[in-house]
Amino acid sequence: EERGRALAAADKASRREIKADFQRRLRRILLFAVLLHIGTLLTLKYAAFFSANLNRALEAFRLPFALPVPAFVLPIGISFYTLQAASYLIDVYRGTVQADRNPGRLMLFLGFFPQIMEGPICRYAQTAHPLWEGRPLTWLNLTYGMQRILFGMMKKIVIADRLNILIKNVFADYAAFDGGITALAMVCYTCQLYMEFSGTMDVVIGSAEIFGVRLPENFRQPFFSKSIPEFWMRWHITLGTWFKDYIFYPLSMSGPLKKLTGAARKRLGSHFGPLLSGSAALLVVWLCNGLWHGAGWQYIFFGLYHFALILCGNLTAPLTRRVTDVLHIDRDAVPYRVFRILRTGLLVCVGELFFRAEGLRAGLSMFRRMVTDFSLRAFAGGTFLDLGMDKHDFFIVLVAVLIVLAVGILRERSVPVRDTVAQQPIVIRWVVYYAAILFIVIFGAYGVGYVPVDPIYAAF
Repeated sequence: EERGRALAAADKASRREIKADFQRRLRRILLFAVLLHIGTLLTLKYAAFFSANLNRALEAFRLPFALPVPAFVLPIGISFYTLQAASYLIDVYRGTVQADRNPGRLMLFLGFFPQIMEGPICRYAQTAHPLWEGRPLTWLNLTYGMQRILFGMMKKIVIADRLNILIKNVFADYAAFDGGITALAMVCYTCQLYMEFSGTMDVVIGSAEIFGVRLPENFRQPFFSKSIPEFWMRWHITLGTWFKDYIFYPLSMSGPLKKLTGAARKRLGSHFGPLLSGSAALLVVWLCNGLWHGAGWQYIFFGLYHFALILCGNLTAPLTRRVTDVLHIDRDAVPYRVFRILRTGLLVCVGELFFRAEGLRAGLSMFRRMVTDFSLRAFAGGTFLDLGMDKHDFFIVLVAVLIVLAVGILRERSVPVRDTVAQQPIVIRWVVYYAAILFIVIFGAYGVGYVPVDPIYAAF
């Protein structure tokens, strides 16, 4: 409004300067607001980590002083709603959404109860209006929401929580186990993390669906991915798109990197030239991705690990195509697709090993054991059943994983699983619903002998 009045009162020659001055003021306001949000997150979540590491550096140089290491109580889910608030500010600045002058509606968008702990990271344009419209409850939304909640509870309670005992025992005392047990714990943790996080997302999205609010999907069968970039397009989708829209694209389209792209294209060609500037922006994205998950060197390594995999894939893409052409390998054939899926899954599991390890040194030690001391003795002798899970636990996990796998295969083939269930006769529908409830109640990992497992991503 202020800008409109100023432009209306100005002559033609002054309007350009007024627009430029107004844009500069908006940019300064945006910078202050974003730094306020991100700065709060950095202070609460990372101040102790940076202080402790700076103190180690000062000690190494024998300097006679040290920084205080603060200890803050971290608000639950702060990483999620901080990114939502920053995206709203940037979208308003870009003009993609209109500023909401009602603080109550804005607080509802930022604090909608199902998503506040683990996401998904929503954009204002996606969820704000359905939230404050207050849509009425319907039988369809109720049944579809409960379908999603039951499926998510099965992933979380039956699979993820049951695997937790074995994973804790191995990762807490990794030096006592050989590479075979370490590999088992690595695969189990990757499974646990996916089932826990995607299961929580099912509960979150199902809860919102009951109220007529459609939250964005955060997973799309990531373990059917044939490459690491594809995996990250299917895993934690809302975080990936946030980094892409608010960090990668602005950096890669900035003046310095555009000049670098032009110069590199002339010297390195149309494939490798753009990779140079794109990789610089990608490095920043993956450093942020690693740090977003936690204040620790293992998280930074996790981010750099995936950056290195993606960079290597981009650099070797022409060579890979040439080799497959020379060997007459059909890249769309089922055996080659299966090979790529298994290779991607293995690389993801190795990354999750470092992600879960009790520090970077522990992760490196565990990886070294898998490479230099791999053995199947514990499986041949049955001693792997002494890690907190007996054969019945493994069988229950296997059955539940096969159910999730079957649903995933149907979704990959575009079969509308939820619609198919909802359209069955009432007897069949309720048999399926009661079977799911009883499966969770009977085989869920809770009660005597089980410690309640907090949602993993709530810590991030």
